[in-house]
Amino acid sequence: MRYYLLLLFAFFSCLVSAQQTDIVDFKRAEATLYVDLSKFEIRGTIVYTFDILKDTKYVSIDSKNLTIDYLKINEIENLINLPNMKKFDGQILGNFKISKDNKLTLNYHIKPQKALYFTEKENSYQVWTQGQGKYTSNWLPSIDDMNDKIEFDLSIIADEDYYVISNGKLLNIEENNGFKTWHYDMQHPMSSYLVALAIGKYNKKEITSKSGIPIQLYYYPDDSAKVEPTYRYTKQMFDFLEEEIGVPYPWQNYKQVPVKDFLYSGMENTSCTIFSDDFMIDAISFVDKNYVNVNAHELAHQWFGDLVTETSGTHHWLQEGFATYYALLAERDIFGNDYYYWQLYQYFKELEAQEQAEQSTALLDPKSSSTTFYKKGAWVLHVLREKVGDKAFKTAVKRYLNKHAYDNVETNDFISEVEKASKMDLSNFVQVWLKNKALPIKEMKEALQSNETSAFLLTIEEHPYLTYRTDADDNYIPSSLVTQLPEGFYPIQVAVLKEALSTSEYPTYNDLVKEAFASKNLHLRQTLALNMSEIPEDFQQDYETLLKDQSYVTIETALYNLWANFPRKRNEYLEQTQSVFGFNDYNVRTLWLTLALATQDFQTDKKQDFFEELVSYTNPKQPFSLRQNAFGYLSSIGVFNEEALKHLIEATKHHNWRFKSFAKSLLENLSEDDRYQSIISNLQNNSNPIQD
Repeated sequence: MRYYLLLLFAFFSCLVSAQQTDIVDFKRAEATLYVDLSKFEIRGTIVYTFDILKDTKYVSIDSKNLTIDYLKINEIENLINLPNMKKFDGQILGNFKISKDNKLTLNYHIKPQKALYFTEKENSYQVWTQGQGKYTSNWLPSIDDMNDKIEFDLSIIADEDYYVISNGKLLNIEENNGFKTWHYDMQHPMSSYLVALAIGKYNKKEITSKSGIPIQLYYYPDDSAKVEPTYRYTKQMFDFLEEEIGVPYPWQNYKQVPVKDFLYSGMENTSCTIFSDDFMIDAISFVDKNYVNVNAHELAHQWFGDLVTETSGTHHWLQEGFATYYALLAERDIFGNDYYYWQLYQYFKELEAQEQAEQSTALLDPKSSSTTFYKKGAWVLHVLREKVGDKAFKTAVKRYLNKHAYDNVETNDFISEVEKASKMDLSNFVQVWLKNKALPIKEMKEALQSNETSAFLLTIEEHPYLTYRTDADDNYIPSSLVTQLPEGFYPIQVAVLKEALSTSEYPTYNDLVKEAFASKNLHLRQTLALNMSEIPEDFQQDYETLLKDQSYVTIETALYNLWANFPRKRNEYLEQTQSVFGFNDYNVRTLWLTLALATQDFQTDKKQDFFEELVSYTNPKQPFSLRQNAFGYLSSIGVFNEEALKHLIEATKHHNWRFKSFAKSLLENLSEDDRYQSIISNLQNNSNPIQD
């Protein structure tokens, strides 16, 4: 088949609509990319195989601000070598007839502005992608429309010192003159926003699921001690979800890759989850901040989002609600039924607060909040399962996934399967739970009453002094943390203790506090740290024991409160915690440095060292969470040097919008301070313009 291509390209610069899937079907993409780590640049060739389903005057592919060096469709070439045709952001116009297995070849280069990020980590580089909401077409010519699913096979060329990770199975690695080419193969199609690439200095641990799927757990070479606490329960959750969902894991393998300064907690790229390295934790961190929920959530997306994908944002709950629900089921398998209902209760309270703020929306509203898509979506599935029964629910989920595998779905595709399996009319359920923006609070409370833990938490809201039992005259008896509570689950004990600490006239206040201090429950003891900012002298010695707890949140809070309440013992508290750093954001260490600087008679000969260490944590090579802590503490003591201000100006250009917003706000405040105005002005004049 010959094509009479016009040498004409329509340039719309981000206004180009995605290719209509009923006209042109892109089936396979074979890309070879060279990643230049020093120039922050991608050079590549991509070959698309596509079918023309209907006669059309154009073929469209999404590409944001990249430079096309060469273009060919089948055997007809167009060398893009004119200056005004370098930027390719549009449609290829021509006379295209119905046909199969056509080839579109593009050679291009680009310095991506988003969706693919170059970061520095220590003395090396790191590259990672985030296509959802950012569009993969910012670094790889592709189809942004999630309804066009394509098999992506990537070959990546990078410096030989780096590890390259992408979707699918690694077929082989070729070595050539200081570089390696990593060939990855996918067997099934996916939406382009799920294409993944991560490059960095990594080691890996490989485990195997019960069904034989290889699970590759990546980590930085210095983080071998963090592998177990970070990836704890991974195999158990994988095996559980395969059995619970009833559909085998749909990809060749599963990889998890931590990266620096990621935009979110994690992203469910097909077969290759990328997540924030803030979740690479040591054993102490696990009690306060762990990867379990994010791990389960992104894994559940491999079925709900990757295997079956929403047709549009109207049906976004089919991805996020399902992933949230199945992650919670996986956690229930680990932590028990009380944990499951406690989390449902937490979701309920968050949704209720949204309702009270008059911000509720329908679940099928594409503009709904994450709270609605995630938390209400999970609630819908919980209540629906209770309504139709386990057997019908699981049958419907299995049929839904198998019927629409590697395709796109709408809400009715799922609901119709549930109706068939249960032989129920769910039109009223859909109206109440999916289409109505009002939260069905009564029904949610009734659902929570079926579990003793969540029922008690509801009771706590309604009765003073958190009573659980009554005497013969129906008078409420103040609860003990141990003897009169449902057995064993700490959130109820924490709730009782928090109420006692916030109510000075609470009966048996002293007994409850003493009982909590004497317990070995880290959550109870942390509640004391967080809710007793003014420490009575009667509890001083008990409170001091919190500095030895295996919890960085407890140590951080206890250190500050003890330092504030008992000035005469400040040196002792600082000496006791001098070697504690805390999470990856150094929450304890940055606080410690600030308090050490503010304590006049503490190690006076090291004050400058303390200040310089705090400033060093603002450096762009550090993770943004640590930098934000350091900037915040420098602001609290009101001292910035030129180095810190220079780093702050750089932070206003950061790719993470939350950190960038924080930096801009702080810089604006400092610019109004007479001590810093001229320094900031000079630094800004000598640096690149700050970009929004």
